[in-house]
Amino acid sequence: MNGPARFTALVVALAGMVFSMSGCNRLAARDQLNKGVDAYKGQRYEEAIGHFQKAAQLDPGLPMAKTYLATALAQNVVPGLDTPENLKTAQQAIDIFEEVLAKDPKDVNSLKQIAGIDFSIKKFDDAKAFQKKVLAVDPKDPEAAYTIGAIDWTLAHENALKELVPAGINDDGEGNVKAPKKVLEAIKEQNAPLVEEGLQYLNQAVANRANYDEAMVYLNLMYRRKADVDYADPGAVKDDVAAAKDWTAKAMGTRKTNEEKKNKGPGGITMDSSGNLK
Repeated sequence: MNGPARFTALVVALAGMVFSMSGCNRLAARDQLNKGVDAYKGQRYEEAIGHFQKAAQLDPGLPMAKTYLATALAQNVVPGLDTPENLKTAQQAIDIFEEVLAKDPKDVNSLKQIAGIDFSIKKFDDAKAFQKKVLAVDPKDPEAAYTIGAIDWTLAHENALKELVPAGINDDGEGNVKAPKKVLEAIKEQNAPLVEEGLQYLNQAVANRANYDEAMVYLNLMYRRKADVDYADPGAVKDDVAAAKDWTAKAMGTRKTNEEKKNKGPGGITMDSSGNLK
């Protein structure tokens, strides 16, 4: 065999070996992915992370490997904990979801996941920004709208307590009309934009999911914060409190109906959309 022929044969042989190795890697990667899914379903998140990492290393192009890895990492983020380790885990998950979004900016799952992580570590502005990106893709997404409203109420509630507590005032949830004017003015200045935005998105959530009892609960709470903002108008305060009580009644009635629907069926057994018993 002459030189060029031997060289060509060697290239073909090496190419075959590489193809064989890559094929083996893909099979091994899928095996690791499946093991990771099983571990995740069993809530063994550390184990799942290890399997998903191996899957991504063996086959970087494997669909869902990065998403599954980031999702498992997100499950290890402890809400409200600001330790370096917890924040590092949160950032690792966010970075991977960002890689997914770099290829598909409209990937709603990644957008929601980042928003959820940011909410867990109290990066509320970032969480709202990502939920608004979700709504830019799907304007009728009720969870995204609800989350923005819930965050607005959380911030407004913190602002109210920050002003009321030092003044020795207990939040009465009905406008705090006995509080000094300067306290109420400070609350209004901070909370007026939050109340306006929160009501907008919470109403949007209910408009897109008529039985959204959690959103109704927050509408009740937000109208109580609106009563603080409207402190200078007794009639408006009265209307705000009445609206809050109305949403409380609606939330309770809707929740009862939702529970009754959930529990329907012989022995409480229900069937999902795929026809599987659960």
